[in-house]
Amino acid sequence: MFIITLVLLLDQSLKFWIKTHMYIGQELHIWGNWFIIHFTENNGMAFGMELVGPSGKLFLSIFRIVAIILIGIYLYKLSSKKAHPGLIISISLIFAGALGNIVDSALYGMFFSESNYFHTATFLSPAGGYSSFLHGKVVDMLYFPIINGHYPEWMPFWGGEDFIFFRPVFNIADSVITIGVFMLILFQKRFFKPKTQEVRDVADMEA
Repeated sequence: MFIITLVLLLDQSLKFWIKTHMYIGQELHIWGNWFIIHFTENNGMAFGMELVGPSGKLFLSIFRIVAIILIGIYLYKLSSKKAHPGLIISISLIFAGALGNIVDSALYGMFFSESNYFHTATFLSPAGGYSSFLHGKVVDMLYFPIINGHYPEWMPFWGGEDFIFFRPVFNIADSVITIGVFMLILFQKRFFKPKTQEVRDVADMEA
């Protein structure tokens, strides 16, 4: 619960500050050109990917809500069964990140005015929000263009064009989802070890 609360607090606090203090496209260079706060919004998934159109947006929002409910049930069962702490932390991170982004999608359209390239958004504007329930935009701001270069001329399709690594702009919620997924992949054998094997390991350590 502490991890979920902390992630939500950090994620939503930063998004709220960005929405009310920066306009779309504005940048703050934190560490030269390697770490930049770049305000952008998207209608879809993590790292700026999206489904096209209002129906795609609605489908994605509903899918997120269903996914959060299922993840929450799974997390509750893991806690009840006293599963491996690493597994609980991983699922907690994924749950918190998904919940952080659904807050944007579900509520930001109703409580914030439109962000654009000329002025910042207003929270609880007298004119109302910029959209309806489940049609809000997800706030992104973390940008790490660590490497800038050009594709070799001989490369098909992209020869001679500029490239940037890492190009996507994302947020804290996206980050913790990614961390949680990588933890599951890297430590799956340890996290999903049969209970009998865990008892044997503890016995071997105590012997």
